[in-house]
Amino acid sequence: VQLQASGGGLVEPGGSLALSCTASGSGNTLRIPTMGWYRQAPGEERELVASISLYGSTGYADSAKGRFTITRDNAKHAVYLQMNRLRPDDTAVYYCRATQGTSVYWGQGTQVTVSS
Repeated sequence: VQLQASGGGLVEPGGSLALSCTASGSGNTLRIPTMGWYRQAPGEERELVASISLYGSTGYADSAKGRFTITRDNAKHAVYLQMNRLRPDDTAVYYCRATQGTSVYWGQGTQVTVSS
């Protein structure tokens, strides 16, 4: 499974960004039970932002609740992260992750910078 993320950029505080991540592979390898978004700020550990199961159950970090929304399109093998009311402390490299059994796959990361 290969993951390709996109959609990062520079945004002012209070603004919005939408991230996308598409999985590619062959056949049943794309039946991915759990997909999620993580982020890593400079000097910090990578942390979970949000996750979503194959059937749409979601989970969010406290910092993301009420501001971010994770969705997925199983037909397109894609996961999305809509980020609203962004704050400077949301600045980080955002990574999508796919978990399939004991296998974990990471996308290449996309930079999100929130600054005026």
